[in-house]
Amino acid sequence: MDSSPFSKAIVTLAILVMLSMGSSNAQLSTDFYSKSCPHLFSTVKPVVQSAINKEARMGASILRLFFHDCFVNGCDGSLLLDDTSSFTGEKNAAPNRNSARGFEVIDSIKSAVEKACPGVVSCADVLAIAARDSTVILGGPEWDVKLGRRDARTASQAAANNSIPPPTSNLNQLISRFNALGLSTRDMVALSGSHTIGQARCTNFRARIYNETTIDSSLAQTRRSNCPRTSGSGDNNLAPLDLQTPTRFENNYYKNLINRRGLLHSDQQLFNGGSTDSIVSTYSSNENTFRSDFVAGMIKMGDIRPLTGSRGEIRNNCRRIN
Repeated sequence: MDSSPFSKAIVTLAILVMLSMGSSNAQLSTDFYSKSCPHLFSTVKPVVQSAINKEARMGASILRLFFHDCFVNGCDGSLLLDDTSSFTGEKNAAPNRNSARGFEVIDSIKSAVEKACPGVVSCADVLAIAARDSTVILGGPEWDVKLGRRDARTASQAAANNSIPPPTSNLNQLISRFNALGLSTRDMVALSGSHTIGQARCTNFRARIYNETTIDSSLAQTRRSNCPRTSGSGDNNLAPLDLQTPTRFENNYYKNLINRRGLLHSDQQLFNGGSTDSIVSTYSSNENTFRSDFVAGMIKMGDIRPLTGSRGEIRNNCRRIN
């Protein structure tokens, strides 16, 4: 083996480059807890199943928590931290306030996991597994979750306000935001398909149903019955993102977009004469392609800037740092 100073310098440089990369993907693995917590998956899934049995919407809420965690400084469990007198977290940022939910389910999962293998599994990984299980339970695709993330000791309300695309986003803004995190335009369209489940608040679609012309008139009329025009009135009234099957994961979301029945402005932007129309058309006619691209997007999203090695911590309680 060549041990010249030049070769050593090349090796050192390669190591430094690897360490400087924003993402530590190589350190995540699907079998990370196979020895340290062998019953992890069978511990998590029943808790998720029970929560969804009580309220089918909860599956979408948990999946959304994973999105909102990963989009803010990476998949590090920072979203789960509560505010304190000396700490401001992300729960009261605009995209999360009166909106992000399911935290008590994550608490229940973490409690069960702590009993099975204390101090081993991070809250960030618990959330990643719960997001996958929620998708599967509601009829979506299965995938092997990459694990090995550690939990952040910090959070950023400002980053949450700036990083999570609002429902008013146009297509270029959506593409730009996803691209900034290493997610392609196709990933963006596929991951938006998570809106095949769940519900939205009136405050997030009011402007669309009263002011926009790119919406099916019957849908607008239906939604107006539960979402008054006046701001402050009925702001938290809910409507399904997918009118037909809001608790079933499939490709109706894309079929709705083609028929101008996207509930959010940002939804309809994906099929509005722009560069993503063809992807929407593909997913609307080929559910298997959507499912496989969704899985690829979820795995890529889970790779965003994880804390690994000695960075961060393994929280005992997902709501507070140790």
